[in-house]
Formats: sequence, structure tokens, C-alpha cells
Amino acid sequence: MHLSDPAKAVATAVPLLEVEDLVVEFRQRGRVVRAVNHVSLTLGQGETLGIVGESGSGKSVLCRSFLRLLPSPPAVVTASRISFNGQNLPDLTEDQMQAIRGTDISMVFQNPMGALNPVWPIGDQITEGEVVRGRLAPANRRKRAIELLTRVGIPAPELRVDEYPHQWSGGMVQRAVIAMAVAGAPKLILADEPTTALDVTIQNQILALLMELQAETGTALILVSHDLAVVAESCDRVAVMYAGRIMEIAPTDRIFVAPKHAYTLGLLGSIPRIEGGDQALEPIPGQPPNLADLPPGCPFAPRCRFASSACAGADMTLREVAPGHFSACIRANELGGVA
Repeated sequence: MHLSDPAKAVATAVPLLEVEDLVVEFRQRGRVVRAVNHVSLTLGQGETLGIVGESGSGKSVLCRSFLRLLPSPPAVVTASRISFNGQNLPDLTEDQMQAIRGTDISMVFQNPMGALNPVWPIGDQITEGEVVRGRLAPANRRKRAIELLTRVGIPAPELRVDEYPHQWSGGMVQRAVIAMAVAGAPKLILADEPTTALDVTIQNQILALLMELQAETGTALILVSHDLAVVAESCDRVAVMYAGRIMEIAPTDRIFVAPKHAYTLGLLGSIPRIEGGDQALEPIPGQPPNLADLPPGCPFAPRCRFASSACAGADMTLREVAPGHFSACIRANELGGVA
């Protein structure tokens, strides 16, 4: 798949991030699991892109591959290019990548407690990156940590700065991880399920915080989530992933009003609706495919109620079905109005 088609969906003239034909495989003991399968996408400066899909669809692996955080072996990452701010990341040395991680590109990990050292004060962990890179004098790290904790809404930061992760609630720890992510004034934040395991009230606070910080700094954001409601209220565009592929990508309102892939329809059909009364949910039948033994053609075909014999040999290239709206479904134009 060529990047030229999805690139039309980006509003900015020069995208901040351009990914072309990215493949991530895990190879071990003669077995090959393809977790990301020929993905291409673009992200504009200041844009928020949501990536949704079932567990195991490749969302987290995709984001970690940008920063070369996957262990190799067993991971093998290939791409025509992963261009960030004019630099092709696969061509950079490890020292050059280290300079980008946590500064130009930051990541908010899915498990915030696992992202922190349990025996090290939170304030020191938040400012570690700036100190290591020589951007902050060790004598000023406590003051800087208090500033960042204040920025993300931690109460009494002068006291909390010296505490340890086990003394904080899940929502507070997630705020600390976000403070760590924004410390270096990044151009791009990769937020991997930042509201997982948090109650609804704290979820809303974390999302509002991310949106506020993004508005202040103009940073771009990739928001990985399985929660479509979260994505609907915070993203400019949405990419729908399944079995390592992007099946559909479009402006957020188009995804929810006029989806053009059967898998997207299935995800939307499984959401409880307030106005639905006694209407039963419509779960997607079957299970996601084995990534070590993918079926030919469309990987969703075995679970798709619209599938035909042609789907087994379908070309999975994203095609523009409406302005800025791309789908890999060969029956995309037949899905309009299907509930």
C-alpha cells in the first residue's frame, strides 16, 4: 500500500509523522507472528488520531515500533519509512533514538504503575529524562518536579513530590506518568490506553488533562483505546485496526455516522445505547484470527455477515470511498445506511 492515498486525509501540508508499509513480526522457534501487517498512516502537527480495535489487533505494538521499544529478537520491524519531523527513524543510531525518546516523542504506557520504579521517589522519576539529557541541573529537579505535578493537577505537590508510587492512587499515578511525558515538551505523545483500569470519573479527568496539555503545547497525539466513547470525544480522526491491519481510517464524525467497513459496524453495534431501550447488543461472532496463520484476503471475512467468496482474495489496500475516508472493504460502498 502506498502512503499517497491515506496522506490525503491529513489537513496539514507537511505531516509530522509518516509511516509507510510498516510490518512487525515476532519470530521465535520457527514460528512467525505478524502483529502489524503493512500499515501506512500519517499524522499532522497538533492532530489527534485515535486507534481502536479489539485486544490483540496490533495497536500497542504499532506505537512501540515507532520508538524502537520492541525487543529484537524476537521482534523484526521493517518499513519503507517511518518519518518523524523530517527524519527517518529506522536510519537513526540508538544514541540518536535515545535523544528523541522522551523529548520529541513521549509515551504514556498502558500500565502506569509498571512504568514507574517502586523504590524511587516520584518527583525524581518525573525529572530523570531532563537531568540525563543535561536540560535540567540536578539542584533544580525538585522544583521542576513540583511544577510538573502542579501542571497535571496533583494536590499538595510540595508534599507528594517525595512520595513513592505505592502511596498514590491509580489516577494519580497516571497523572505522574503524563507529567513525565510532557516534561520534555514533545512534538508527539503516544498514549497507550491511558484510561484503562480507571473509574469513569477519573477517565474523564485524565482525558481532559491530555486535551488541555495538547491545546497548550500544540503537540500531536495518538490515542490508543478500545473504548469508542473515549475516542469519539477526543480525536480528529480514527484508524480502526484488526489483525494487524488498518481496516478503515476517517474523520471521527464519519466513522460514527457513516462507517465503511464491516468490522467498524460490528464495533459500533456492540456499544450500549441509552436510547436503545430493551434492544440487545450485537456482539461480533467468532474470535480474531491466529496471527501466525492468517487467512488469505480480508482477515475479518470469517466473522463478517457481509462476506462473499470474493473476500477470500480481496486486496487489502485502503481505498478512498469519500473525501478523507479510506476503507479496505471491497463492499464499502454497499454499507451506507446498514445498521
